[in-house]
Amino acid sequence: MRSVKRIGDILVSSGKLTEEQLTEAIKLQQAKKNKLGELLVEEGYVDEDDIIEALKQQLGISRVDFENTFVDKEAVKSIPYVLAKKHVTVPLFYDTMDNLVVAINDPLDIIALDNLRLVTKKHIIPLIATKREIIDLIERFYNTDDAARAVEEFNRSQSLEELDQTTADNMEQINNAPVVRLVNNIIETGVRSKASDIHIEPFADRIRVRMRVDGVLLEMMKLDVRTHNAIVSRIKIISDLNIAERRIPQDGAIVMRIDNRDIDFRVSILPTIYGEKVVIRILDQAQFQMRMSDLGFTEKEMPMIQDFISAPYGIILVTGPTGSGKSTTLYTLIRNLNTMTDNIVTVEDPVEYKLDGINQVQVNVKAGLTFVSGLRSILRQDPDIIMIGEIRDVETAEIAIRSSITGHLVFSTIHTNDAASTISRLVDMGIPPYLVSSSLYGIISQRLIRKLCVKCKEEYEPNDHEKKMLGVDPGEKIIIFKPKGCIACNNTGYKGRMGIHEVLKINRNMREMITTGATYDQLLDQAKADGMIPLMENARDLILQGVTSIEETLEITFFTSE
Repeated sequence: MRSVKRIGDILVSSGKLTEEQLTEAIKLQQAKKNKLGELLVEEGYVDEDDIIEALKQQLGISRVDFENTFVDKEAVKSIPYVLAKKHVTVPLFYDTMDNLVVAINDPLDIIALDNLRLVTKKHIIPLIATKREIIDLIERFYNTDDAARAVEEFNRSQSLEELDQTTADNMEQINNAPVVRLVNNIIETGVRSKASDIHIEPFADRIRVRMRVDGVLLEMMKLDVRTHNAIVSRIKIISDLNIAERRIPQDGAIVMRIDNRDIDFRVSILPTIYGEKVVIRILDQAQFQMRMSDLGFTEKEMPMIQDFISAPYGIILVTGPTGSGKSTTLYTLIRNLNTMTDNIVTVEDPVEYKLDGINQVQVNVKAGLTFVSGLRSILRQDPDIIMIGEIRDVETAEIAIRSSITGHLVFSTIHTNDAASTISRLVDMGIPPYLVSSSLYGIISQRLIRKLCVKCKEEYEPNDHEKKMLGVDPGEKIIIFKPKGCIACNNTGYKGRMGIHEVLKINRNMREMITTGATYDQLLDQAKADGMIPLMENARDLILQGVTSIEETLEITFFTSE
């Protein structure tokens, strides 16, 4: 009989774990009663991929190749959602009439395999996969089915025509279980898909549910148009909005607990010709809990960023279009400055992320609390560091500039295309050039760029035109990558995003040029001469490194032939 090598010994022999770490983990295991593999990952000794590889070696079971595996929806339906979630397993396909191939995180879980066998009446062939891979599959396949079942149940249980004119009198119908499940399902799918926004859009013959994942809207569901009024009314109820008002836009907020986390949502409702469109912005606090090293700054840019946040006074501006990650960068910078010795005050609209130990002010225009009035009050609060959510007008800009001149470090955002145009924008707003030059300390311009899916990206040799864009000689042989699409990336070819930046420090040369009224082109040339790396050059580097594609880069910046 062949002796089975223990998983800890396999990890030690492969160099993933030391004998000392294994001994310490076994002691912890005896105290916590956890599985050794889970504990090793939890303590940070190894990652889940290391455990999967060790299990492959220990048991002789293959790992799921999701890139080349077809998932049969009928096979998935062979076990209920509750069982799949409980045992972290999902059916993949039928190997024969009697064999069901499943992805499972723990192939040693005999109880799980027995339950699968009893429910499906099939012989179970297990393949190994990570928890994240399996949970992603579960949510992708079961959520859509659950939504369909909720709609079907709703259709059976309600006379939908009665809900065409929603009032407070039919609150019981609006809050019935199928509608609650359907709305919860839509929102949970958005969170688990790592979407930033959920769009619920009515049309003549259907309701379209789209979600913005990695900056791109993807259609996730199509719902019966008759469910529209009940869905919108349910969302209004949990957002504390007026369910009887359908003629004007409304804005609200929701807090829901999903996967043991409290998630904040902003709700916007807009009347359209086919009914009210709902957009739900997902404000997952986890997206703001990033380290400086996670923001995507290059080795050359990071020392400049450290210099910015250690400045005694001046304005630091983060620029870029909507959805470019400005708030995430701003919050990360502020969190690094959060010490007991500094008084940090912010004025925001809205407060997207609550920072412990920082005084945050929410703009309330109806009550008379604007950026301008808030800033004036902040200056009487003895601040050391001020964060302004956005510079929108000349009054806000003037107060921010005068605050920096009087000894405060000020952080804010502004909507401009690049670092050099930020200077021109401030001057165009009516700020005297001498005030801009004396107050501005640094500018960070950024975009978010989608990363190619590492499981399915395809290599190819670019044509002469693409080589020219990349600054490569046409005769030089290089390999870059393009998207393909697989189950791991929802067939988009991309998975995850990262920031690309251009970082401009305002030095003496730049101050002189600002004061003398230099043009945008002159400012840009000077910034490059002083060592600023433009967005397009950082994008080129990522293409050549195989991180992203030319197609994606053209969406967020542009190349020149210089």
